[in-house]
Amino acid sequence: MASSPSGKQSRYHGIRSRGGKWVSEIREPRKTRRIWLGTFPTAEMAAAAYDAAALALKRADAVLNFPSSMDSYPVPASMSPQDIRSAAAAAAAATALQRNEDADNSLKVTERQKKYEYDMTMMSSTSLASSVGMDEEELFGMPNLLANMAEGMLLSPPRPSDYPDSSGNSDGAESRLWSY
Repeated sequence: MASSPSGKQSRYHGIRSRGGKWVSEIREPRKTRRIWLGTFPTAEMAAAAYDAAALALKRADAVLNFPSSMDSYPVPASMSPQDIRSAAAAAAAATALQRNEDADNSLKVTERQKKYEYDMTMMSSTSLASSVGMDEEELFGMPNLLANMAEGMLLSPPRPSDYPDSSGNSDGAESRLWSY
């Protein structure tokens, strides 16, 4: 593992850190020339780009960063540096997409766990309150809960503006009790 100037170490082949970003390049077999694969925001994207290029250039002799992903890497149209660079960019983009999907799935699992824990807490609080005889108004921090609910039952519902007033009063007071 080579140390980079910014102090970050790479655990992947064919990449290095430069200015907070990750760059990848690969040497063509039996040549001194290198193919620049690009600059990427994450080390995993740069490593995937290197893997795609290594498979195209070295085939079975390629040392890969992610051997389990070997079948998913794009195959370049030709052995030209431009086509290899394009395949490498596509591999990096696919890695970023997969990483985002994994993060979304992880977030959904975390949200479900929190909801489950909240539901269990509320259920145990309510059952604890009823079994021990605790005051639910006090437990949920709502003083006068039952009194407010009863008061709400005494109010007449709001009437639409085109509803005929049967009592003869046209003052529009909505606080009257219903008369049966």
